[in-house]
Amino acid sequence: MTVVPAPEEAESAAAPRADDESLGDYVRRLATAKARAVAAMGVSGTILACDTLSEVDGEPLGKPADRDDARRMLQTLSGRQHRTVSGVCLWHHPGHPPLSSDAESVLEMAPLTDDFLEWYLETGMWQGKAGACGFQDERLPLRLIKGSPSNVVGLPLELIREMLADLDHQLGGNGT
Repeated sequence: MTVVPAPEEAESAAAPRADDESLGDYVRRLATAKARAVAAMGVSGTILACDTLSEVDGEPLGKPADRDDARRMLQTLSGRQHRTVSGVCLWHHPGHPPLSSDAESVLEMAPLTDDFLEWYLETGMWQGKAGACGFQDERLPLRLIKGSPSNVVGLPLELIREMLADLDHQLGGNGT
């Protein structure tokens, strides 16, 4: 197995989310754009790409730009439910069409006190995470209501297992 990161431009080159595009459609499109960018680099074989976003009340929460943006996101999530959706693209390249799917999880964050919020921001654990928080982060009061914990951390293993079985079938395997 070789890890080949998609170029930074892959995500930014994808068109912004359309007004009528569901979050699932959008993250699948982003994951597919990443897979296509890796294939364009000359990579062949099975390519796995994923993109994850959180959303509360229809507002997407990507990665925070800075500490103030992280504070705004965490205050938005405080005491509320939100959903995390991961889009996955699995592609045996060349010669086969890409497979794509998405997984959704619903979480609830307990109300955050000002002291806790300041502590969490100070730790830097918010950096690089959709919604400025990670399910796996120490002491973060997040509760999984529905879905997969692996989806929440950005790689929905149950979905990937299903997609690998579909890919095996596409390639003529017997699923064993």
